[in-house]
Amino acid sequence: MTEDRKERVDRELIELLNEIRVALPGAQVLFAFLLTLPFTPRFESLEPLYRDAYFAAFICTAVGTSMLMAPTMHHRLRFRERDKERMLLGFNKLIVAGSIFLAAAVALAVYVVTSMLFAPGWAALAGGAIAAWLVALWYVLPLLQRRGRPLDE
Repeated sequence: MTEDRKERVDRELIELLNEIRVALPGAQVLFAFLLTLPFTPRFESLEPLYRDAYFAAFICTAVGTSMLMAPTMHHRLRFRERDKERMLLGFNKLIVAGSIFLAAAVALAVYVVTSMLFAPGWAALAGGAIAAWLVALWYVLPLLQRRGRPLDE
């Protein structure tokens, strides 16, 4: 049995909201961790470069988390406008953009934490490796798997 356009949009919206439910707790945990870090004794001894990286991670997490949360508020405020498909396309863009900020935040957080544990070279290596891993896993792999397939499959 094939679904009509309305059924497809409804299903895709439910799928998208479920994806947000999976991603959001991780973003919130990262944000909570970053909120507490300045209150630890060792934070005061961080060099300015690492404080800057911390602040960038903190801001990226706040922006990324807010972008993941935005679709639910948009949906609630635009309830019954009968333009779910357009909302869905916008939500998709918000989630992808939010995930970019969160990938940057994770890599920066790894960089900062590693700098507190090991020599600066290790921090750069760990942060860069995590950044490359996230780009490959979250963006490159899905785009390679999608290549050559119609978008509605």
